[in-house]
Amino acid sequence: MSVLVDHFDVFASGFWLTFQLCLLSAVGALFMGTLGAVMRISPVPPLRWVGTAYVTVFRNCPLTIVFFFAAFGLPSLGSNADFLKIPGVSSLFTRLGIDLPYFRFAIIALSLYTGAFVCEAIRSGINAVSPGQAEAARAIGLTFTQNLRYVVLPQAWKAAIVPLGSVIIAMIKNSALAGFFGVVGDLSNGAQNLTSALGEPIIPVFIGVSIGFLIMTVPLGLLLDRIERRRAVAR
Repeated sequence: MSVLVDHFDVFASGFWLTFQLCLLSAVGALFMGTLGAVMRISPVPPLRWVGTAYVTVFRNCPLTIVFFFAAFGLPSLGSNADFLKIPGVSSLFTRLGIDLPYFRFAIIALSLYTGAFVCEAIRSGINAVSPGQAEAARAIGLTFTQNLRYVVLPQAWKAAIVPLGSVIIAMIKNSALAGFFGVVGDLSNGAQNLTSALGEPIIPVFIGVSIGFLIMTVPLGLLLDRIERRRAVAR
């Protein structure tokens, strides 16, 4: 176990980078998921089709493939795609593609992938809201957007908090793939570097990585259990 003590700085810096990756990806996933859920219940058919297509593609595509296209597909789009030569669009994709660090590619991959599951969790929360409340909101003259903002979404978020927490926990564990797609310095990449430097896979290295992920996931799981118990008592 001396490996953990001797290389504590590697594990600490890897934990901090992984924590930042998970936090930013969670924000992105919640945004994408909420947007996708709104599109899926939109009265505009094209928006519903786009929302359904997004969920269908990313929910059924392996995360490894999403990481691959984010890490290697986006840079090639930035330099080779003909439509990127459009003024404005070309410079935008140049900034977001060629010059984009792999850390940001990992955020894009995790946000898009996890957002599909967030979308379904929020949509289930929307379905849990009584239809009578939405009808009452329309009766007093609220538009579709106002209805969502003031009546439906606040209740949907409250109903979906536990499923959303489970999705975020899964995303934290999925972030271990980032180190294999160019994110230098996170927990998984640090484990690779240590095992290479030490000459063979060493169990304490992976114990240290596991501890880092447990520090992030266990408190969140305990918080979700507490929320679920409080909601059960309230009912």
